Amino acid sequence: MDTQHNIEERLWNFIDGSATTDEKTVIEQLLETDAAWKAKYSELLQVNDLLKSSELEAPSMRFSKNVMEEISKLHIAPATKTYINNKIIWGIGFFFIALLVGFLIYGFGQMEWTSGSESSISKNISKIDLSKFFNNSFVNVFMMINVILGLFLLDNYLNSKRKAFRKEA
Repeated sequence: MDTQHNIEERLWNFIDGSATTDEKTVIEQLLETDAAWKAKYSELLQVNDLLKSSELEAPSMRFSKNVMEEISKLHIAPATKTYINNKIIWGIGFFFIALLVGFLIYGFGQMEWTSGSESSISKNISKIDLSKFFNNSFVNVFMMINVILGLFLLDNYLNSKRKAFRKEA
């Protein structure tokens, strides 16, 4: 079967004129001597003549309009604003903000506030060992995700303010 495919490929190159001169001479010799090559050559010549003589059918003038009309009959999914509840998104945002505030309150709760002078508080703040809180990779990943979500929330808020400002102007 591979040789049949090879014969057809070489004959098509010969018919199209893309074969090199050496290939042309070899194929011409094979056409004179081999009956299988001669039969395949005459078959491919007929196919080539049919391709050249037939005209390609063009689509109707209303083809694109017909397609667009059929598409308009289908139910198209609504925009995301119609099926995403903003209250849920805001609730998730407030949940993560509450978690961040909770971490801060817990961290400040672990500090010693017993000394009354202001200078001792600043010394105690520099002595705080944050490695107790942030040595776990899970906590680091969780905080990083919270920061990224907070930045997305801030970006969304600023974009909505900008769009409202442009509508007013």
